[in-house]
Amino acid sequence: MIAIRKIQLIGASLLGALGVLALIPTGTSAAPPQPADKDATVSTVPGMPPVSDPKNLYGETASDRLAPALKDDLERIYVPNLRGNNVTVIDPTTLKIVDKFKVGKSPQHVVPSWDLRTLWVANNAERGNDGSLTPVDPRTGKPGKNVPVDDPYNMYFSPDGKSAIVVAEARRRLDFRDPKTMELQYSISVPQCGGINHADFSIDGHYAIFTCEFDGSVAKIDMVDRKVWGYLKLQMPKIRFSDKPNKNEPPVTEVCKATKGMPQDIRISPNGKRFYVADMDADGVHIVDGDTLTEVGFITTGVAAHGLYPSRDGKLLYVANRGSHKIHGARNGPGSVTVIDFSTDKVVTQWPIPGGGSPDMGNVSLDGKWLWLSGRFDDVVYRIDTHSGSVTPIAVGMEPHGLTVWPQPGRYSLGHTGNLR
Repeated sequence: MIAIRKIQLIGASLLGALGVLALIPTGTSAAPPQPADKDATVSTVPGMPPVSDPKNLYGETASDRLAPALKDDLERIYVPNLRGNNVTVIDPTTLKIVDKFKVGKSPQHVVPSWDLRTLWVANNAERGNDGSLTPVDPRTGKPGKNVPVDDPYNMYFSPDGKSAIVVAEARRRLDFRDPKTMELQYSISVPQCGGINHADFSIDGHYAIFTCEFDGSVAKIDMVDRKVWGYLKLQMPKIRFSDKPNKNEPPVTEVCKATKGMPQDIRISPNGKRFYVADMDADGVHIVDGDTLTEVGFITTGVAAHGLYPSRDGKLLYVANRGSHKIHGARNGPGSVTVIDFSTDKVVTQWPIPGGGSPDMGNVSLDGKWLWLSGRFDDVVYRIDTHSGSVTPIAVGMEPHGLTVWPQPGRYSLGHTGNLR
């Protein structure tokens, strides 16, 4: 508890250091339509499934809400190994590797389709022009034929299910494609979003917010008028944690010399009013009001905040702290998982990776008892007990990245490693 208390005190001092926020509009057009009262019935975009509970949009992803169509799907953990050009498949019951298959070059994320019937492996062929998507049948766990697609670093789906959104990171572009054939429909250029990669959507589906890893900002995309609405530069704290291995808990602090952040994953709050943005260089989570595109808070978590996953009851947010401010970090870094209470924005507990590690991307098991995360720099995955925080590592391939847990509860997928609603 002493370590947690120190983290909370550091977080309070960092909040006091926040300065004026920078909003960079991209034009004179009005903001996209916003719901007037998110506690009332939510008016969604046409074709988007209705919001069952405006106070908890994760209500449909509770453990007892598995879609009937998924009942025969295999229980598996699909791990894309970036430098191995393959996917490791783990049986979560036995913790044994049951398969490994080749995919395209540089697999980054395993992405459930909007209709939950295909798992797409996004192979962006880093520094190459031969990117592809590999379809996997969740009933058999077997891959299909690669589909050539330009630079698919990540992939999302429009809330109405009519488009797959391929995040062409190197191109600073969002490519909207047919969700079945992957034929190009149209593109949105996002020129001021260097390193565009992760996203989440407003509660009503009118807009999405994408993170810009190399520009330290986020971009708001109008999903109705199909254009960029604006950018927000995220504020940096005056101090952060040192990512050098240290036996002390928590890690020692240092002056933050980074002039801009490195935002990664982003998730919306259960009531749809705010977005949480993990920042690897700020060592915490920015809180952004999506409607006004302003930063309203910051929560200090741990070294290199990276992945964000809500608990099955929608009450907690698990933050994977990757343990290094570098894109390619060392093994056995001060990696950890921070647990945040959505209702108070307070850190409730901290789970270090024993002996050090690099928790990155993943998701929560169907029953909510386990948090599965890739160990990016340590060539392992971690199964973390969501009650005790105990960690079980499993060796996989080279540089595991955006793993997905399957099956997951929910009605439809918005993409990434399982942003279901």
